[in-house]
Amino acid sequence: MAQFSPKPEWLKVRAPGGDTYHHLKETFRKLDLHTVCEEARCPNVGECWREGTATVMLLGDVCTRGCRFCAVTTGDPRGAVDVREPEHVARAIARLSLQYVVMTMVNRDDLLDGGAEHVARTVSRLHALRPDLLIETLVGDFQGHMSAVDMVVDAGPDVFAHNVEVVRRITRVIRDVRSSYDQSLAVLRRAKERQRRLAADAAEAAGGSAPAPRRLTKSSIMVGIGETDDEVLEALRDLRAAGVDIVTIGQYLRPSSKHAPVQRFVEPETFAAFERAALEMGFLYAASAPLVRSSYKAAEVFVRSLMDRGGAPLPAAASGAPAGEDPAGAAAVEALLEERLAVARREAARLTAELDPDEPHPPGVPATASAGTARLVPAASLVRR
Repeated sequence: MAQFSPKPEWLKVRAPGGDTYHHLKETFRKLDLHTVCEEARCPNVGECWREGTATVMLLGDVCTRGCRFCAVTTGDPRGAVDVREPEHVARAIARLSLQYVVMTMVNRDDLLDGGAEHVARTVSRLHALRPDLLIETLVGDFQGHMSAVDMVVDAGPDVFAHNVEVVRRITRVIRDVRSSYDQSLAVLRRAKERQRRLAADAAEAAGGSAPAPRRLTKSSIMVGIGETDDEVLEALRDLRAAGVDIVTIGQYLRPSSKHAPVQRFVEPETFAAFERAALEMGFLYAASAPLVRSSYKAAEVFVRSLMDRGGAPLPAAASGAPAGEDPAGAAAVEALLEERLAVARREAARLTAELDPDEPHPPGVPATASAGTARLVPAASLVRR
C-alpha cells in the first residue's frame, strides 16, 4: 500500500467542536493537564468529551520502549518522577465535569515497579476526592512483575486495562522486543484473578449484605497492520481465556513514515463480524469499528458492559449481549449516562468550591473551604532556571 494512500470514506470524521469540547479544552490547559485524546489526535475526542470521558497521561511523555506503531518519544527518563503528580492530577481531574477518566502511562522500565505505585496513588487520591467518578487504568506490562499489577488493582480502578495491541505472530515485529504477547496475557489474567479475590474478600467482610463493586478488565487490538482475520479471532479467544471482560478493535493508522505501514484498510463489515464473534465468545462488551480506539467512549462501554440487552443492570453475571440493540436498551444506557454526568457536574462544582474558595462557583454551591485544601503551587514555579 502506498505511503500516502487516500483513506476510505469510513475513516473520515468531522472536526471536534461544540461548547463542551471547547470548555474542557480550555480547562485542561488551565489545569496543566495533557490528554492523550489531543496529543494522539484521536478522531473520537469530540464524542468522548461530550459524554464526560477523557484520557490523561501519567509519568511523563518519554517511553522506555520503541514500538513501531506508536508516536510517543522513546528515551531514558533516568528515573525522573514528579512525586507531586498524583495529588495534582487527582485535584485537577476532580474539578472537571467528567464521569469517567482513563489514566494511562508510558512504559517506565527505568523504575523498579514500572510506575505502579505512582498510578495507584493517583487512583486512590482521586477516589477519595470524587467517589462518583469511574476510573480506568490503562497500564503497561510492568515487565511481567505481578506485584506491580496487584498494586494497581488494589487501588480499586473500575477497569484495569492493558493492550495486547496486535496478534501473536507480528508482536515481535511491531512491539518493542521487551514486550511479549504471552506476558500481556499473563498481566491481564493476573489482574482478573486479583479482582475476583478482592471481590470475594469484600463480600465476606460485608457478610453478604452488599454486593462488591464490579471491577472489569479490558484490552485492545489494532488491525490493518499485517494480521489475518483468523489471527484476530485467535487473539480474541486468547483474551477471553485470560478473563478479559471488554475488548476494543480498531483500524491502525500510521503516525509517520518512520512507523509500520498500513497493510490494509479493514472494511466496516469485517469489524462488525469481529464484534459478533467477540460477543459469542463471552465478552461482556465489544467495540469494533474503524475509528474505535482503546478508550473509545469508555463511559458508555462500561455502562453497556453491565447491562443486558433490554437495558436492565447486571449485578452478577452478564448475558454477554450488548445493551442498546433495541430502543429500550439504548434509552436506558442514555438515561444512565445523563444521570451520571449530572452527578459529575454537581460533584465537580462542589469540590471546586472547596478546593478553590476564591474562584467563582455556580449559584447554590456553598464555598466551604476545608482545612488543608490550599491550591497547589504550579510545577513550573519549582524549576530552577
